[in-house]
Amino acid sequence: MAAAHLLAASASSSSTAAFRPPLRLRSPTHTPHLRLNRTGRRPFPVVRAAETDAKDAKPKAPEKAPAAGGSSFNQLLGIKGAKQETDIWKIRLQLTKPVTWPPLVWGVLCGAAASGNFHWTVEDVAKSIVCMIMSGPCLTGYTQTINDWYDRDIDAINEPYRPIPSGAISENEVITQIWVLLLAGLGLGALLDVWAGHDFPIVFYLAVGGSLLSYIYSAPPLKLKQNGWIGNFALGASYISLPWYKLFFCRWAGQALFGTLTPDIVVLTTLYSIAGLGIAIVNDFKSIEGDRALGLQSLPVAFGMETAKWICVGAIDITQLSVAGYLLSTGKLYYALVLLGLTIPQVVFQFQYFLKDPVKYDVKYQASAQPFFVLGLLVTALATSH
Repeated sequence: MAAAHLLAASASSSSTAAFRPPLRLRSPTHTPHLRLNRTGRRPFPVVRAAETDAKDAKPKAPEKAPAAGGSSFNQLLGIKGAKQETDIWKIRLQLTKPVTWPPLVWGVLCGAAASGNFHWTVEDVAKSIVCMIMSGPCLTGYTQTINDWYDRDIDAINEPYRPIPSGAISENEVITQIWVLLLAGLGLGALLDVWAGHDFPIVFYLAVGGSLLSYIYSAPPLKLKQNGWIGNFALGASYISLPWYKLFFCRWAGQALFGTLTPDIVVLTTLYSIAGLGIAIVNDFKSIEGDRALGLQSLPVAFGMETAKWICVGAIDITQLSVAGYLLSTGKLYYALVLLGLTIPQVVFQFQYFLKDPVKYDVKYQASAQPFFVLGLLVTALATSH
């Protein structure tokens, strides 16, 4: 019966044989639309192409793909131009974006310096290292991983080759990593409180607060990142921006570890969180396509790229000028002048890179300008300790 149907179909299609290639029978177990990764799982999301005639099928190269022969170094740092990797531990490291750790280390140093109680003893250095591990690899890694997890729909549009949307790492592996990093960070926070002899576990609660804010920024139902103003300010307050985040929290953690939180520290770090709003916006430009497609009201989507660029640089520059003015008003002239001097190259790089094209030059801009911003944080911390 099946043979008769095939013969009939062959006869009826003879008139069009010149225009259509012959059909090739495939094994029923073969599924051409399914591309498996190293774990045997299909990538997220799976797009099933409609079955068409050969004349309608036109192969189309992906619009966004990593550069051929990507860099292994970029892969380990978790930045653009990364090599496609199959080693699960390298992929796990990539999700934590180690390139974002140094500012966290710097934040701890700023807090320790601002306390005025840090000494170059073995114990104080050991405490600082533990605090840096808590703030960088653990809690920064947690925040980056959970953000990538809840951004997998956006990344499937903007960067489909990233570990989660490409299927290079499984759902269970990602969720396990999130929990391990979070619990390790909170555990180290509790350890630091005991080590420092705190009656109230201030470092632990700062870790809890920063982690909670990171969660509600990325995760539903609140998902603060859906609202440009609230989301970016929360991001700035908690971690200054995805590549530079948790500096605000880390400085408080370093301050609390070696001293007490004074009103000056709270006011100045709150001001810097406004600058964090601007730095957070930098990262929104590269995601504008996915944000717009999924209805996320980031500031570049809400106001357009031109207006959002000026909001970004205005928040960064005006904040630092305000902090310099505050230092000047408290009689700390030299610190204020140094901070102003560190602001000038940031403005230069804003015009040279960011304001020209915030998508094309985002990495160059951040690599050039942000070190001066972070140095300004240290100058402010030293000013408050004297």
